Amino acid sequence: MGPFHRPALFLDFDGTLVEIAERPDAIRVPEDLPKLLHRLAAALDGALAIVSGRPLGDLIHYLPVPLPLAGEHGAALRPVPEEPPLRPDLPQPPAAWRARADALVAEYPGTLLEPKAHGFVLHYRQAPEAGAPAHALMASLVAEDPAAFTLLEAHMAWEIRPRGPSKASAVRALMAAPPFAGRTPLFIGDDVTDEEGMRACRELGGQGWRLQEAFGTPAELRRWLARALNPHEVPPSLEVTP
Repeated sequence: MGPFHRPALFLDFDGTLVEIAERPDAIRVPEDLPKLLHRLAAALDGALAIVSGRPLGDLIHYLPVPLPLAGEHGAALRPVPEEPPLRPDLPQPPAAWRARADALVAEYPGTLLEPKAHGFVLHYRQAPEAGAPAHALMASLVAEDPAAFTLLEAHMAWEIRPRGPSKASAVRALMAAPPFAGRTPLFIGDDVTDEEGMRACRELGGQGWRLQEAFGTPAELRRWLARALNPHEVPPSLEVTP
């Protein structure tokens, strides 16, 4: 394949830029990753964004560089690093839902509940036997208000989130304004949660790549991104063959 001209680059975080960990707070961010992303964003005239399911606060903590960010699958958007994030008015799940999820976590040691502003995630990576009951519980909760909430599958986890925002909506919002507008979008992710963003990029005339198929591992992706900056500065296009 040929060069990917004037790209707008959208990158997932967990499992894509950094390796998946047993717990969300146990990830290891390579020391040089923030600097690499900062340099790459500058070379792309700012058209690089992190699009993640994590809260914006997590992304800012792990990547302390001025990048456009989309958190919580598009429910929180920071298109301009120097400006406050955009947060649409979204519903929050009832407290009783969280209590029922807490009860399941207490029943299955190793499971973990990750709270978010407008939902929560039930992780069972350290307790695989909890996968089926976790799915059953989360699906039953969403069934109580399917017009407002949806259930999202992730790496050995189930997430309840509001309907409406998605990684696709985040991509489309960013692509509608500088510095992304007029560029060809490329989304790289590793999970089913990234398929929406990939599909949006394809519909906008770009590409969506699964990490496992295009690179194999986050380390290989980081090496590919670093090579895009060699020998001295990023070229005006990215070679689409990793």
